[in-house]
Amino acid sequence: MGELETFYADVAALDLQPLWTQTRNLMPDEPRSAAKPWLWKWQAVRSLCERSGKLVPIERGGERRVLSLSNPGLGGLPFASPTLWGAFQYLGPRESAPAHRHSPGAIRFVIEGQGAWTTVDGDACDMSPGDLVLTPSWCWHDHKNGSDRPMIWFDGLDMPTVIALDAVFFEPHPEASQPLRGRNLSERLYGGRATRAAAARSESPHSPLLLYRWRDTEASLAALLEGSGEPMVTLRYVNPLTGTSALPTMGCEMTRLVPRRRTRSLRKVGSSIYVVFRGRGISVIDGTRFEWGAGDSFVVPSWAAVDHEALEPADLFSIDDRPLLERLGLFREAPPGEPQQVRAEFQPR
Repeated sequence: MGELETFYADVAALDLQPLWTQTRNLMPDEPRSAAKPWLWKWQAVRSLCERSGKLVPIERGGERRVLSLSNPGLGGLPFASPTLWGAFQYLGPRESAPAHRHSPGAIRFVIEGQGAWTTVDGDACDMSPGDLVLTPSWCWHDHKNGSDRPMIWFDGLDMPTVIALDAVFFEPHPEASQPLRGRNLSERLYGGRATRAAAARSESPHSPLLLYRWRDTEASLAALLEGSGEPMVTLRYVNPLTGTSALPTMGCEMTRLVPRRRTRSLRKVGSSIYVVFRGRGISVIDGTRFEWGAGDSFVVPSWAAVDHEALEPADLFSIDDRPLLERLGLFREAPPGEPQQVRAEFQPR
């Protein structure tokens, strides 16, 4: 063994590694995500959700009946991207999912059903298709279905990020259901323009508004699109008191696409998970073409170029890790000359 080989062996024996042999792997010219662009078809997912409702009870330990999006590029991990967790949760007729809390923050975007509610720190938030419900970090939450039909919604969490930071905490509530303080309280306090100006400013890192209604989202999208001349418009859900992201670690957006008008390609640091609320269309992600319809979900990895074209009027809900990246000074979009789009902060009516 030569002198250099002996040196490397001695370095390894002390659990050290020479940086000069790995610099380009650790710091490439641009992000190289292990995640793959991927699409999950709603009809297949929905069928499996229904089967899980017949086969898997909801009880302490398992806590939830959820199917996680598992990106095939991440070695079997139940993550859609290295930073975002996405899943579909099925709650059968008259069922309840027990109360608990955890340090990862979460959102619920309702896909199908009516008559269920998520209780967040005692506030029972009624859920309808297109509504967004926040369950911020360390807030008690449980789910109940008061109807005779199943409910299905999309769950989005920052769990992979919190796991990577070794910051996961979990606690079951002493009771299966938490006590109620009221119903849709945050919506009544913070959901109207007239009350927002008089509301006391909150020091909480998350939005005091826990329930963002689809009817308000749709009205804002329609107003934004009118006369814009753009192929798409995007609303970002924000804290009504501060204008910052509704959650500190995860962004939520709703995008409306104009049929037969392809958007220009855009890439940005940070991954996104899209859920098609309505419509049909095509997205090209790093050269791979994905055809999607209502209920389908797909992931765009960090720095992957993406463009969209709707085949009929389409609305896409999405989550991303932009708020955290912006706070760290790491967010970056592609240079000017990429897509022209209209962007606005969601302000509940």
